[in-house]
Amino acid sequence: MLGFTKRELGKSNNPSTLRRMSPRRSYDQFCSAARALDAVGDRWTLLIVRELLAGPRRYTDLHADLPGVSTDMLASRLKDMERDGLTTRRRLPPPGAVHVYELTSRGRELLPVLRALGEWGRTELGERRPTDALRAHWFALPLLRALEEAGIGTGVVEVRLEEGDFHLWLGAVEGPLYGCGPAPVEPDARLALDSVTCTAVSRGELGLVDAVRDGRVEVGGDGSAAKALRGA
Repeated sequence: MLGFTKRELGKSNNPSTLRRMSPRRSYDQFCSAARALDAVGDRWTLLIVRELLAGPRRYTDLHADLPGVSTDMLASRLKDMERDGLTTRRRLPPPGAVHVYELTSRGRELLPVLRALGEWGRTELGERRPTDALRAHWFALPLLRALEEAGIGTGVVEVRLEEGDFHLWLGAVEGPLYGCGPAPVEPDARLALDSVTCTAVSRGELGLVDAVRDGRVEVGGDGSAAKALRGA
């Protein structure tokens, strides 16, 4: 796969130009799974989707939250994803006036794929290795599943870990699925837990309701989600 610099990344968004700059590799198989892998099977692509589920993000933010990816590789993947209709790039109005990347509706359709991969990968998670990077919001999808299993399907939930804070938008059909930092609105519940507990919940070894009962998750707030978790 060809690589592109950040300067090249800022060039024309014309589809014919994108195809010329970044030809897609293909399995050349008349199979929907193979066609899907043509678009999302390259390394980093689905992890970029994971990051963009938080809403529009700057190139520098994406690079910071994808440790291990080179600048040229990230630029190349973003260009490929734009070409394939998974992402779009736009300039924010003043005073922001910076370019951001966001998922298209086609790109957002990959959410069930990521969730299924996360489910499949639960047994692969194991113990955290010394070389493993970690961002708090990487627990967003597993905690969404855990909250849904606890019967909480809508609302805003703020999560606090030692590694940082993030918030979840349960039941979101459009817009961000989660966001980094405290919730921008009054959340329906605030959860405080450590990464060990969060990992156990992510693996499916510990239910969220059980973790609350055992005192491993502190629940704050007066919203319906908080009351449901405390009263379950």
